[in-house]
Amino acid sequence: MSELYHECGVAAVYHLPNKAPSPLTPLGAPDKTSQLISRLLLDIQNRGQLAAGMTTFNPSRNQLIDTHKDVGTVTEVFQLNHQQTFNDLMEKYEGPAAIGHVRYATCGKDERSYAQPFERHHIQKSKWFSFGFNGQLANYQELCQEVLAESDFHLARETDTEILMHLISQELSKENPGKLIDILANLSKRLDGAYNIVFLDALGNMFVSRDPVGIRPLCYAFDGSLFAAASESVALANMGFEADKIYSLPPGSAVIIQDGELSIREYAKPKQTAHCFFEWIYFANVCSTLDDQSVYITRKRLGEELAKQETVPIDEDTIVVPVPDTAKAAADSMAFHLSIPSLEGLIRNRYIGRTFIEGANRSDKVRAKYTPLPEVLEGKRVLLVEDTIVRSTTMKALISQLKERGRAREIHVRVACPPIIAPCFYGIDMSTINELFAPKFLQGGEMTPEVEEAMAKAIGADSLKYLPKESIARAIDLPSSSLCQACIDTTYPTEAGRKLYQIAVTNSQNENDDDSHRTYDVSLTTPVRS
Repeated sequence: MSELYHECGVAAVYHLPNKAPSPLTPLGAPDKTSQLISRLLLDIQNRGQLAAGMTTFNPSRNQLIDTHKDVGTVTEVFQLNHQQTFNDLMEKYEGPAAIGHVRYATCGKDERSYAQPFERHHIQKSKWFSFGFNGQLANYQELCQEVLAESDFHLARETDTEILMHLISQELSKENPGKLIDILANLSKRLDGAYNIVFLDALGNMFVSRDPVGIRPLCYAFDGSLFAAASESVALANMGFEADKIYSLPPGSAVIIQDGELSIREYAKPKQTAHCFFEWIYFANVCSTLDDQSVYITRKRLGEELAKQETVPIDEDTIVVPVPDTAKAAADSMAFHLSIPSLEGLIRNRYIGRTFIEGANRSDKVRAKYTPLPEVLEGKRVLLVEDTIVRSTTMKALISQLKERGRAREIHVRVACPPIIAPCFYGIDMSTINELFAPKFLQGGEMTPEVEEAMAKAIGADSLKYLPKESIARAIDLPSSSLCQACIDTTYPTEAGRKLYQIAVTNSQNENDDDSHRTYDVSLTTPVRS
């Protein structure tokens, strides 16, 4: 769904000394290892297109760690279309270790100073570090207040990444800061939410950590002297790591490289796991495997679930059409089980830039991004498969285009997800209840045929059907107790998330609330009306 965005993606590479050389190291040269970062980031570009960057370590240069980052896609920031410029960039930043980041913001501005990694210079090497962050701190405002309680402290940016930088700095500035594992353990006592971190300091020490709840995915692999990590397994597979050498990092654990030695340590005991189900149904690359569950197989099963509940009469003029691109696997599977064609009646323009359509109205944006094919759609009863409906604005415009330009006879929307009824406070760009489509119709009640009919009418469809909540765990093949499904059942896995939801409910009941402020912009210490 084009109206939903993710927080970020992270990556890391390290050439381990005194290990058997890896054939995956560029040119067999340890100092060229940092070149792999751009490849990793390109494969997780789906997780953020606003900015990209990397920090590399090289003990042979004055800038022991150095950062290159900017607003733009990976191709733009790393000059991938300009071979010589790219080569010069890679030579300037070469080193045996590096971390990388791609960004889409749920908080903070669209400018270079918000691009990651964040680097903190210091004359003391152990305190000179850089890090990238994937997720969102649900207790962001509470932590802001703690930092600003000190009269000589200042926050220059409206982002939880800067908060995290201050907290790491505080840990490193202690008289006896301890080892990296101790720093992570201390941080975990103060942080609430989703936080996967890649960290690199001027001593060449690195950690790659996953939060104790495991909300966002994080994968790692090693082959001889080469260690690599990325938000998704597809990036590691495309680098050349064999499937049996790619692992999901357990929640509350970290890969730590200190003094050239690699270890995998648990820094916080998980009380529960809550993997974001949206990763499988929408965000992750369809080629990825997350926590041992295939994204493609999950989406295929969702299509099977849609087929089981289909009631529209099937005739020779009935076709399935996916909304490109993430709904395709579900649509193909649904069509197969209904024994009807799955056709690309809607083509997405993959080359249109985000800025090009930024100022356009919704209809113009949809017209620019999607082209209906009347050769496929004209006179057809279309089962339009979408992975989710969040705000409905894109779907309304899309249905209008399918009927007007595509000349489809009927449009029956099938959503491979239950209704979204609550905000996300863990890294997805939907923070308020009033911006969501479904709550206005459900009003806290159950889905009924009458509610579905009203929803279909609101978006201009002939009918609308969602999947039930039970279908998600079946499709992912994980227990529902190990998934975060807060946006479809309001059960938040962390304390700050539950508090923010209560604030969101209060805000939604305020008739003067115009939805211009995100829920997590409100202090957690603000009284919440019962």
